[in-house]
Amino acid sequence: MKKILLTAAIFVSLLTVKQANAQIHISLNIGSQPEWGPTGYDHADYYYMPDIDTYYDVPAHQYVYLENNGWVRRASLPPRYRSYNLYSGYKVVVNERNPWLRDDLYRSRYANYRGRTGQTIIRDSRDAKYRNHWAGDRQEVRNDRREVRNDRKELRNDRKDNRQDRKDDRKDNKHDRS
Repeated sequence: MKKILLTAAIFVSLLTVKQANAQIHISLNIGSQPEWGPTGYDHADYYYMPDIDTYYDVPAHQYVYLENNGWVRRASLPPRYRSYNLYSGYKVVVNERNPWLRDDLYRSRYANYRGRTGQTIIRDSRDAKYRNHWAGDRQEVRNDRREVRNDRKELRNDRKDNRQDRKDDRKDNKHDRS
């Protein structure tokens, strides 16, 4: 009986053991900010764009905007904002988790920023910390485009081969019938 109680006590104690979670987190995301982002920030979680009432999640590279009464995350802006110029529109840096949950606050606080231009962006900055900004990403984009071109070329060749194979099959079937 003592063994059963001891085993049960050990089992219960194993279930209640908690690991210590001490972490130090220092975040600099200069390299992950888009080139149309505002200068002067070593870290930015989100950009709020008052002109289109949209947020940009800097680390995830996604836009967060209202669609059908709900906030959605997308890799690109919706068609209704296709004429919006990210490079000239004003961006407000917001370092708060899920800022769209308090959208009324940001919309009212930055309403006077609508239509404002002249903000220095990373692409146009002469600051040394932005030198070679996203240079690696540009190379990656070039490589991705090269891969897409090669994939398209392979696809065209495959289609061409398939057409030729069908032609050959029809000739073989015709020849077999004779």
